[in-house]
Amino acid sequence: MKKYEIMFIVKPVLKEDEIKTVVKNFEDVLTSNGAKVTNFEDMGQRELAYEIKKYKNGYYYVFDLEANDDKAIKEFDRLALISNDIIRHLITKIED
Repeated sequence: MKKYEIMFIVKPVLKEDEIKTVVKNFEDVLTSNGAKVTNFEDMGQRELAYEIKKYKNGYYYVFDLEANDDKAIKEFDRLALISNDIIRHLITKIED
């Protein structure tokens, strides 16, 4: 199994329940495409190093996951790029 880490930033203007829905939907995207989330970390609201899409801060989240192929990763990437709720994301493959 391949291991990945996905960090993403949710825009700060959403309400708490909307943020939870966004995170849950993206977790469901990963699990429905065959990935297993091994760890989830809510890093809270933080100030961005530079302004992104006119936002100066955002809510940071990290998923650690395992997957047999990259289907789940590609689908997460595709949906994160078109989502208005995620202002930035980073997918890292973890080498053993």
